Amino acid sequence: MPALVRPTETVRESFLAAVEEFRAEGRGAVDDNSMLGRDIARWAPRWQEAAVFAAYVEETLADAREDARRPRGFVPSTVLWWVDGPEFLGRLSIRHRMTPRLLEWGGLIGYDVRPSARRLGHGTAMLRASLPRARALGIDEALVTCDFDNVGSRKVIEGAGGVFEDRRAEKLRYWVPTGPPDEG
Repeated sequence: MPALVRPTETVRESFLAAVEEFRAEGRGAVDDNSMLGRDIARWAPRWQEAAVFAAYVEETLADAREDARRPRGFVPSTVLWWVDGPEFLGRLSIRHRMTPRLLEWGGLIGYDVRPSARRLGHGTAMLRASLPRARALGIDEALVTCDFDNVGSRKVIEGAGGVFEDRRAEKLRYWVPTGPPDEG
């Protein structure tokens, strides 16, 4: 049964296969400014080496720390992988706080399902499974965005309880509750 886990070296082979699927659809190109795109551009040429992959896992885990090195304007982010045994199915990032750019474009939770695992319910299940973790980080409602023409992602967000707010440029913006309403 698939589960969200902290990044781990144990799924390296299937992770590398997933990266090749992402690359085949253009991820990691110069204009791909997503977390996955940046990771592919930076690490993919060397991920085949076990020590390099271990360093990548370590750096990805460290990004949740406030004092971790990250690009200017980026916030701490908890990255989780959606795996089924040794099979890497996707990744999800929970940003710990909002910035003006995230409010407009990126949201607090971003996710990627590997192409061969799409349309099987993994995106919705992964997003739903992340909500208690977001709540534990103090996030009552998570902004989740998607491209206006990405029907699959819209269905994922709505399936996880997302409430449509508006469209800003090419992005649709949804607010997803992370738990039951606070009483009091």
